Amino acid sequence: MVRKPVVSTISSGGYLQGNVNGKLPSLGGKEPPGQEKVVLKKKITLLRGVSIIIGTIIGAGIFISPKGVLQNTGSVGMSLVIWTVCGVLSLFGALSYAELGTSIKKSGGHYTYILEVFGPLPAFVRVWVELLIIRPAATAVISLAFGRYILEPFFIQCEIPELAIKLITAVGITVVMVLNSMSVSWSARIQIFLTFCKLTAILIIIVPGVTQLIKGQTQHFKDAFSGRGANIMGLPLAFYYGMYAYAGWFYLNFVTEEVENPEKTIPLAICISMAIVTVGYVLTNVAYFTTISAEELLLSNAVAVTFSERLLGNFSLAVPIFVALSCFGSMNGGVFAVSRLFYVASREGQLPEILSMIHVRKHTPLPAVIVLHPLTMIMLFSGDLYSLLNFLSFARWLFIGLAVAGLIYLRYKRPDMHRPFKVPLFIPALFSFTCLFMVALSLYSDPFSTGIGFIITLTGVPAYYLFIIWDKKPKWFRRLSGKTFTQFRDLLRDRVIENPVCGYTQPHSHTPTHPLMFNNVSKATAH
Repeated sequence: MVRKPVVSTISSGGYLQGNVNGKLPSLGGKEPPGQEKVVLKKKITLLRGVSIIIGTIIGAGIFISPKGVLQNTGSVGMSLVIWTVCGVLSLFGALSYAELGTSIKKSGGHYTYILEVFGPLPAFVRVWVELLIIRPAATAVISLAFGRYILEPFFIQCEIPELAIKLITAVGITVVMVLNSMSVSWSARIQIFLTFCKLTAILIIIVPGVTQLIKGQTQHFKDAFSGRGANIMGLPLAFYYGMYAYAGWFYLNFVTEEVENPEKTIPLAICISMAIVTVGYVLTNVAYFTTISAEELLLSNAVAVTFSERLLGNFSLAVPIFVALSCFGSMNGGVFAVSRLFYVASREGQLPEILSMIHVRKHTPLPAVIVLHPLTMIMLFSGDLYSLLNFLSFARWLFIGLAVAGLIYLRYKRPDMHRPFKVPLFIPALFSFTCLFMVALSLYSDPFSTGIGFIITLTGVPAYYLFIIWDKKPKWFRRLSGKTFTQFRDLLRDRVIENPVCGYTQPHSHTPTHPLMFNNVSKATAH
């Protein structure tokens, strides 16, 4: 593995990338023999865009969040209102991201937009919390749901031990990490099958539930807004649970450079996907309440299993299996997608270059997966599902709110910027205000979980000055980085690693510079 020179600039939303000699490739020029350039091809059509969004949204959330939403709203009616509002807010956020994605035609999603609008420091903090908080905690949350549902058929008459859930969850995480380290093609093939399982799990709940509704099973909807009443301090947590279930609408913006005709494809894919998902989620919750009362739902640790046992008889065993496979699909997709963000952040010099490298033969983000696995395990054994969800949601919605607020800033700062798709200003204003207000309020609602997330987010500021700004690092620091790089190289055992930052393959050679060092490019690209 070697570190190759990178020439990176931000100019009108475009990047210039250097070749192995540090020179910019000429347009239409041929690469030297034996050097194959890796480029992002535009292969994402409207149908694929819709499938990406729906496939990433539908996962563990709809099977985890109903209990959290109901617990923090206090009534059936208010919980359904929150599900609908979260769907509309997600649509507003997705439409705002559609404008950002068609104006700033670069992959990377939140990170890229924050970098373009607010500069390198907030962007670094965003990728810092993605590495330390959001991705490990999100993987742990989905994995815990996987562990619970996969064990449900074996503990029908008794409570599942928490240790058993965490142990089987650890096995599931390891399998996903190994799968994403060994083969991209196998990971993609399995993902297609798991997407089918996601839709099957949803339909198994919706169809019988709607049938019950047609038969007149509406007793749990009488006095739908009566109950202990919604507490304003509980609304941020209800918002977190609802928005977590809808999370995924922003993933198409991570691959903007690969979308065919992004000006039309991205907004249309977002509108179609969000309409389908919102209707599906509301119908799923309605289906739950045709069979389960609010009190029973709050007592259930696996609401889909409770629903199926009441309504489906012997076929109920199929539900936890399909839900577990759905969760496994979300775990697999999330780990696979994280390399996109690492790639873009490394391209800007804000992450060690080694985290953006992929295996030359297997084309898998092996170093990123190796770093992600222990962080996820720490999250898994340090908290329960709902505390982890609050923990990651604070950082996630803080930066998504900031990214959408950046859209408003760009309207005034760069009014002449080319905007093929433009949303009414009230849409990003309402979305960003709601996100930032709920994030601030959540510090009072769950001060422990969100407070830890807030503190770790703040550590990104000194980390930025330590790793990015500080040029004259001591020799011991450089020696430590070199030693760590050597251990990484020995662990990977391969002589060749492909780096998509520059897009070339180069054999390993001994060099005084190391890909574990930050590139310091961001200072040159600061706004």
